[in-house]
Amino acid sequence: MPIQCSSRLFRPFTVLLLAAVLTLFNPASAADKTKFRVAWTIYAGWMPWDYGDQSGIVKKWGKKYGIDIDVVQINDYVESINQYTAGAFDGCVMTNMDALTIPAVSGMDSTALIIGDFSNGNDGVVLKGQGKTLKDLQGQKVNLVELSVSHYLLARGLESVGLSEKDITVVNTSDADLVGVFTSPDVTAAVTWNPLLSEIKAMSDTVEVFNSNQIPGEIIDLMVVNTETLKKNPALGKALVGAWYEIMGIMSKDDEAGKKARTAMGKAAGTDLAGFDQQLKTTKMFYQAKDAVEFAHSPVLVDTMRKVTQFSFDHGLLGQNAKSADVVGITFPGGQTLGDAKNVKLRFDAEYMNLAATGKL
Repeated sequence: MPIQCSSRLFRPFTVLLLAAVLTLFNPASAADKTKFRVAWTIYAGWMPWDYGDQSGIVKKWGKKYGIDIDVVQINDYVESINQYTAGAFDGCVMTNMDALTIPAVSGMDSTALIIGDFSNGNDGVVLKGQGKTLKDLQGQKVNLVELSVSHYLLARGLESVGLSEKDITVVNTSDADLVGVFTSPDVTAAVTWNPLLSEIKAMSDTVEVFNSNQIPGEIIDLMVVNTETLKKNPALGKALVGAWYEIMGIMSKDDEAGKKARTAMGKAAGTDLAGFDQQLKTTKMFYQAKDAVEFAHSPVLVDTMRKVTQFSFDHGLLGQNAKSADVVGITFPGGQTLGDAKNVKLRFDAEYMNLAATGKL
């Protein structure tokens, strides 16, 4: 890209301070709204939002439902979620893990409106030097963005070969520094996501020993919206979902329009058509609404969130007072609840995606 995709760290005190300030002018609490703001950051699965904004597709769908949607790029991924959590945005792109550990843990009731894709090789563990297998991580220092999806991927990988985090040493490294740090002869292991992953894998004497393709469906990319805002303003959900699947229909085709769309997305991400298409190969996009709806109803999603909540609890991401991994309630299509049913703060809702799937938007 290089695509800049900032670290997925959670600093709850920062969020709460920002929330206290923004409560005075919180757009998500306004009644009878006609103007909305959603935030996005650069990543292969989220570039469609930029294209939707630049092409006028989002504006067109907003006009259809009598609203205006401002699509705002934020350079810092975590900052975008912090601002959403504080009320500065009505919606924001984020992963399933971050939706739990930032807005949900902070007390904001959020809905996963669109399940856009899951990482299918975009995140990976790389060794340099003599290490050739995942088991060779034992005893090594591993550079990654601590408490991020990279950290989650590492934990899942270690588990698969009978190791644990006690067998390695995590070295917290900013995503902005990771590629540079990996050039040092003293650094022999790293975990990161594309395009940083591709840059590291291109270095000499490196081998990828584990990637998200081996835990399919666990690192999920979402468009998350404020639940209260969505309930009061269903037009927002319809417009966002309608725009998204129109974009999916365009970019998924290999015709002139599809190539033009993907070229624009790649350029905005700092690459070209070939580079962007390469990133899409390791991103399982749900181009069809019916496939996203099916995934939302799958027991695999519940199992994944169970793993994510346990990891988050084990690493202190569910708050200092959390006594178990069930402190936050998560609901799924069909009514199943994971965690505390009296404290539901994250909802996977297929209703609007199903409207798209059945041609009712």
